[in-house]
Amino acid sequence: MDLSVPLAWLVDEASASPEPDSFLSDLGRRLVADGLPLAAGALTLAVPHPIIARRTWLWRAESGVVIESLGFAGAVSDRAGEEWLAGFGPVLQPSAKLGREHARLSWAGSRPFDPEETARLHEVERFAVAPLAVLAERAALTALLDAYLGRRSAARVRAGALTRGTGETIRAALLYADLRNFTALSETSEPAVVIAALDAWFDRLAGAIHAFGGEVLKFIGDGVLAIFPVSGSPGEACDAALRAVSAARAGMAHLDETRQAEGLPPLSFGVALHLGDILWGNIGAADRLDFTAIGPAVNLVSRLEGLCRPLGRSVLISGAVAEATSMPLLPLGEHSLRGIAAPCAVFTLPDA
Repeated sequence: MDLSVPLAWLVDEASASPEPDSFLSDLGRRLVADGLPLAAGALTLAVPHPIIARRTWLWRAESGVVIESLGFAGAVSDRAGEEWLAGFGPVLQPSAKLGREHARLSWAGSRPFDPEETARLHEVERFAVAPLAVLAERAALTALLDAYLGRRSAARVRAGALTRGTGETIRAALLYADLRNFTALSETSEPAVVIAALDAWFDRLAGAIHAFGGEVLKFIGDGVLAIFPVSGSPGEACDAALRAVSAARAGMAHLDETRQAEGLPPLSFGVALHLGDILWGNIGAADRLDFTAIGPAVNLVSRLEGLCRPLGRSVLISGAVAEATSMPLLPLGEHSLRGIAAPCAVFTLPDA
């Protein structure tokens, strides 16, 4: 069968495209080289994610640059690609009979497409169905792993880190946080009220962690374990963790104002920070694994958080973080931690 260069590429190579953006730019470049008057292209894939409904990649023929647009669940329009393409020229919509929920491929021309060019692009669409299905499945898996494992951990799993006991030792600023009086709240409130409170707490804390480059490793009941991996200096990771704590406290203060207006009690909490080495990898049963962090540093940060109530502080910081950060901290002396041999130098924020 004598196929054009773009169609032959779709049959033989496109399914191996590492990412949707490279698929779109490679296909667009081949179509332009094959004589089609393209100004831009858009590829949209549906993804199963708690807040992101679809991802759209936008390619500009003149520069070859690809940018990404996210479509959130409940958004008014799900046609970001076509709306963007309209600014470049006449838009060729996907064929109605070939329209797929999982993928949509559209083009804008530098001039109106003639009937022969339109037919060629619809043929491209037909040949693209199989590789787009592969890309859509891969994007769906990525979205699910990111949502349940976190971006960094999900990337490790996708790369093949699937064997129990395997992992790597990394240095990171660790954050452990826990709600106060959660047991009493659970026993005196309807389940829906408890879940709403937990979701609001996790939103403020996880949002702050992610905003400053950290990653939530695990939700533990009403607690959170997160890391800020050291990629430059340890001080940068510690400063990021401290800024995340400050942002989370501000978010929780605003939430408590809202809860008070609704006649609900405030959600008090404790947060601890520590800097240390952790083993980041797979633990668990032979057929049920958890990708998480373990090690003495994890034990210390969880025990340190347990001192928040006895010391009457909402934020406690280890001496290791205090040595690495340039932010002003208030010393609270050395304290023994349950199960930890050596006393820990403890600090806090001036207003915590």
